[in-house]
Amino acid sequence: MQVILLERVAKLGQMGEVVDVKPGYARNYLLPQGKALTASKANVANFEEQKAQLEAQNLETKKEADAMADKLNGQQFIVIRQASDAGSLYGSVTTRDAADAATADGFTIERRQVELSSPIKELGIHEVFIRLHPEVEATIELNVARSTEEAELQASGKSIQELAAEAEAEAEFEIAELFDDIGGAALDDLAEDAPASAEAVEAAESNDEEEQKD
Repeated sequence: MQVILLERVAKLGQMGEVVDVKPGYARNYLLPQGKALTASKANVANFEEQKAQLEAQNLETKKEADAMADKLNGQQFIVIRQASDAGSLYGSVTTRDAADAATADGFTIERRQVELSSPIKELGIHEVFIRLHPEVEATIELNVARSTEEAELQASGKSIQELAAEAEAEAEFEIAELFDDIGGAALDDLAEDAPASAEAVEAAESNDEEEQKD
């Protein structure tokens, strides 16, 4: 099926080009999204008449997208999710979650603009691409954590594995301290008992001496 592109489409062509695509791709994506028209003689003629206007509109939207990309690039957004101790999410983070997180922080992002090769299923910081315009892309980070505190630690550069190792080391240290306290208490008890034992020994020895005299 032939269509005429109304904007640049990655891996397909530039605005105004007539390209061959699969009918399903055209009907389900290109045509409904307003990215193309069927390449009929009437549509091609109409495009040629409106080409200058469409190019001007495209330039204006590109400028707006560039301005948005300058603000959005490098931004990090927190997404709180439940997960196992190993870092596997109970569920996943999707394009909708990414768009909602950015929008909650004041950036107007639509789900269809978010590009994820697959849903995020692990805790950590994940790089995500935002398609603001056919020719403009921004990169953000999603900080997926179980709590705001954990997200702050991840943002400082610590991975979930490092956080788990630190928690385990802290627990082992506390256990060691507990045993040290117990051991110290036992030694104190022995020290208190020691004088009494010495006195008992002395008393026994004294009795032996008296019996021998008798």
